[in-house]
Amino acid sequence: MIKVSVILPIYNVASYLEETFNSILQQSLKEIEIIAVNDGSTDQSEEIINKFKQQDPRIISFSQENQGQSAARNLALKHAKGQYIYMMDSDDKLTDPEAMQTCYDYAERNKADFIFFDGESFSEEGVSRISRNTKRTHLVDENKAYNGEYLLNLTLDTRTHNCVVWLLFIRKDYLDHIGLRFYEGIIHEDELFTTILALNSYNIFCMKRNFVGHRIRRASTMTTSFSKRNINCYLTVADELLKFRQTPIIHKFLRYTLSIVFYTGHLIPFKQKPAVFWRALRSGYLKYIGFKSAIVFWLK
Repeated sequence: MIKVSVILPIYNVASYLEETFNSILQQSLKEIEIIAVNDGSTDQSEEIINKFKQQDPRIISFSQENQGQSAARNLALKHAKGQYIYMMDSDDKLTDPEAMQTCYDYAERNKADFIFFDGESFSEEGVSRISRNTKRTHLVDENKAYNGEYLLNLTLDTRTHNCVVWLLFIRKDYLDHIGLRFYEGIIHEDELFTTILALNSYNIFCMKRNFVGHRIRRASTMTTSFSKRNINCYLTVADELLKFRQTPIIHKFLRYTLSIVFYTGHLIPFKQKPAVFWRALRSGYLKYIGFKSAIVFWLK
């Protein structure tokens, strides 16, 4: 029986991939599979995947033309056989050899839909550290079930919201039951995925442990320049969340998110601003952006 499917979407991370694979293969839990999806890498990532496949039959791999992280994860999910899913960035590393075993035992004991834990971010040399909150478990108690709306309210109110999937350990049956997969063709897809994942659940647990080291590097989504595409993808997330549910918590989430997005949007070239602002205005999102962020977007 496969207890955990570790999903690795891979794109041009040859410099870090061996460390990532080793951190998974050194896990004390042996009943795992590693599903690696090479998403059109142009470096030596494919060769490294094949080398590790020859060493360990628990590694399964697929290759596709570059379609983005969402498509790579969805392909892996089609083939996943584990009771639980852990979606890991392919330049990160598990920092505790007991991580998967501990998560599995805790999730099974509590019959959790998913659990969340903490992580540590670290920057490669020459990269300014990006402020990202990877610690939220101090807000709640262990061994207590929470619903997603309560947790989302709590993290928005305390400004500790974090949408990343690499801090989550998810029961596969729950994921299949709600029919959730990643929206393809956008970046910031985790914002949509994790919000819907949480708001469908009344059985979420936390574990007050650090299990993952998250690498901040030059070529990552978080360190590349903020662009028109970033804003358009966040607007797509807003569109999809309002299709999912129009409730106070969704409106609160969009006020929190879009105000930050458009405040940061002052960085894009002025000639690109009318199109994205018109899209937001046409969709009725000015009430989420707020007056201050709108002014900064145009004038800063």
